[in-house]
Amino acid sequence: MAWEKLEQYRDFGLLVLRLGVGLAYIFLHGWGKLMGGPERWERIGGAMGHFGIDFGHVFFGFVAALSETVGGGLIALGLFFRPACLFLFMTMVVATGSHLGRGDGWKGAAHALKMAFVFFGLFFVGPGRYSLDELLWRRKRFG
Repeated sequence: MAWEKLEQYRDFGLLVLRLGVGLAYIFLHGWGKLMGGPERWERIGGAMGHFGIDFGHVFFGFVAALSETVGGGLIALGLFFRPACLFLFMTMVVATGSHLGRGDGWKGAAHALKMAFVFFGLFFVGPGRYSLDELLWRRKRFG
């Protein structure tokens, strides 16, 4: 079947997915939050209040901004891929809860919820052959 021929491009598909999602997270989500400073981090970290956590909002906001910026870069590079997926998954779970807690409804939470599933799935799939994790692992194993 014609679709079976595409199987040979699985790792290329993962590379395209990693680059698109990773770079989008850096530039569309994380960088502005990271550069926003403590005032913005406190607003972002305030999402933890929806989970009953009423302290450390600046810290939690900074971690979310860092996850989206540095985590996006790590996803794109395929470096420390699975830990980056976990941090981004947790960030998206909190973002989903924040949207729902603010009354945005499921439509408001849709993007964060979808991305939580993407990062959760990628955690199991791995970064693919065209990644720094693969290069470092192969070099360590065969080098």
